[in-house]
Amino acid sequence: MALKLGTRGQIPSFIVMDVMREANRLAHGGADVLHLEVGQPATGAPEGVVAEATRLLRASPLGYTDALGLPKLRERIAGHYRDTYGVAVDPARIAVTVGASGAFLLGFLAAFNAGDRVALAAPGYPAYRHILTALDIEAVELEASEADRFQPTPALLDKVAGPIDGLIVASPSNPTGTMLAPAEFADLAAYCTRRGIRLVSDEIYHGITYGRTATTAAEMAPDALVINSFSKYFSMTGWRLGWMIVPPDLIRSVECLAQNMVISPPTLSQGAAIAAFDCHDELQANVRRYAANRELLLNELPKAGFSHFAPPDGAFYLYADVATLTNDSLEFCRRMLHETGVAAAPGKDFDGGRGNRFVRFSFAGSTEAMAAAAQRLTAWRR
Repeated sequence: MALKLGTRGQIPSFIVMDVMREANRLAHGGADVLHLEVGQPATGAPEGVVAEATRLLRASPLGYTDALGLPKLRERIAGHYRDTYGVAVDPARIAVTVGASGAFLLGFLAAFNAGDRVALAAPGYPAYRHILTALDIEAVELEASEADRFQPTPALLDKVAGPIDGLIVASPSNPTGTMLAPAEFADLAAYCTRRGIRLVSDEIYHGITYGRTATTAAEMAPDALVINSFSKYFSMTGWRLGWMIVPPDLIRSVECLAQNMVISPPTLSQGAAIAAFDCHDELQANVRRYAANRELLLNELPKAGFSHFAPPDGAFYLYADVATLTNDSLEFCRRMLHETGVAAAPGKDFDGGRGNRFVRFSFAGSTEAMAAAAQRLTAWRR
């Protein structure tokens, strides 16, 4: 008799990771690949983090920590909100997680039940939809447009038939890099409060903005789940460390879930990350490089036929409309990788309905890599 198969894992792939796997396969075979597909800083962790990790490796055994994280790290994260946003956050409300991905999983499990409905903008980060689907929570996509800066709005929410239990917002967003103005964010938070909608604010690209200021939901929505990570601004992707500001009514639920699902986040990563908050000069240098990369691609990619982008207010992505070049972003990106060595992410990953005519470029790499990619694409399109 055939064994029964579970259905929770029968979700779509994260196509960006599929593209990265193929790009790595080609590189392993000797191809010269430029990685513009994955949102991963080309720089390593800040020097202070590496030094502290080295010290910790030699100092003592690395055992488990509390499920919600090292108290000192939670205090430093709370201090970050005080220093950066002028917001007082009780360290007891901070949960350190296994990356932002771990925070999404714990937060969704604690805040929502099977059958609940959670709204999110399309285009948007695909793992939101896929994690919700695996948890039997319905992802309700809001078809956002450039007029909305590809962000959720009260008007879009009003068009949804039936109840909404949660809303995910990301400002700056992935894949578009667009941001909500403070007043727009406040209106959205107030809308959720009036209607009993749990707000989930993905803030992992905070710190990476260009002439605009990011707003944290911690300023205006005490019942929101606020999620951040050391991966992007702090340049620590492989350290797998994130955090979440947890509403008071969910703290114990998140703690019990963490105790049973992960025991604790990586101890070495936690201890070393305390030093990250003293490395802002180095991190700001990274942001200046992203800004230079952004300007380079905005100037050069139109020469290759990529002429219209979502407003890139923050993060390190350009979301390009390629409708004049293709109606199949998956095949377009496959050809681009194999024929030029430039890896990029098909928009189909971020928007199932309209993503066939969009491509996302990450400019988190070196400026030299961006220049080389632009040259290759211009030659390819001639």
